[in-house]
Amino acid sequence: MNPVVELSGAHVVHKARSGGLFTRDKVYALTGADLCVAPGETVGVVGESGCGKSTLAKVLVGVERPTSGAVLFRGRDLWSMPPAERRSVVGAGTGMVFQDPSTALNRRLTVRRILRDPLDVHGRGTRAQREERVRELMSLVGLPRALADGLPGRLSGGQRQRVAVARALALEPDLVVADEPTSALDVSVRAQILNLLLDLKERLGLALVFVSHDIQTVRRMSDRVVTMYLGRIVEEAPAARVTDHARHPYTRALFSATPGLLDPLDAIPLAGPVPTATRPPSGCPFRTRCWRADSVCATVMPDFSGASAAGHRFRCHHPVEEGVPTRDLVRQAAAPSPATATAELLPDQKPAREH
Repeated sequence: MNPVVELSGAHVVHKARSGGLFTRDKVYALTGADLCVAPGETVGVVGESGCGKSTLAKVLVGVERPTSGAVLFRGRDLWSMPPAERRSVVGAGTGMVFQDPSTALNRRLTVRRILRDPLDVHGRGTRAQREERVRELMSLVGLPRALADGLPGRLSGGQRQRVAVARALALEPDLVVADEPTSALDVSVRAQILNLLLDLKERLGLALVFVSHDIQTVRRMSDRVVTMYLGRIVEEAPAARVTDHARHPYTRALFSATPGLLDPLDAIPLAGPVPTATRPPSGCPFRTRCWRADSVCATVMPDFSGASAAGHRFRCHHPVEEGVPTRDLVRQAAAPSPATATAELLPDQKPAREH
């Protein structure tokens, strides 16, 4: 099955505000990202704050252009298209749900205008057909028709996010990217929005990319989970395998931080300096905190290796053995090997080179 969207070696580098008098530091927001999203698939993206999740989301929907690398949408290179064609392809083929609906929606426009705006911009149908589509969208996301002439400021947080979801679906896209869609909502409303996204994905056959800090929710919602660290994709695995069968040490540490209520465990401790995106370490970016790191990790970024299960790959010189209990990893991380002394972050290190 051909992917809806595909990233190939995508890099995003920004200029930072910090730096010297005549130069600016560079922020390595995304490094060498390779990712395919198939029709009807839900891909979850997890990682710490600042790891590049939102940058990846923006690149997938064409909001941000990669510094290098390719973005293929339905097999066509998005950034080799003429600007007008690219706007048409991206606008009609993708939708995005942002983190905070209170800032993502124009406060001066009514719900009707917000939902009709994409239809107007892309010239879809007659005026009567657009009004009918607005009513369909409101019904689709469970909004009462009485709210059509209301302003976003008069809606609850959950209602505003439903409007944002409806707007993302207005042009019947192939791909929807939800970037932290529930983090600004009350706990009581989060489940409603998550269930809405899953229901719409099944009913409409959408490809869905779900970005969130709530890694257990990502695991439950997704078919596949992508783990990011310091701008890199370090592991990609079927959702059913990420808790106990993930091979990258960082993925195991990340999921150990939110254990289940029926089997509470201590989190895997991560000692050592946390590197920054302006001065990423050489070799593997996680080596400065990894209890398994050695001198090899300090020099070369490993290639992807395949695990025993289909669709499972990871980038690690010393991966965790499959099926090792988390409690064993907690003990190992608490008493790391002396070889990890080579993983100190040096102040003059350059970005990691590829193997």
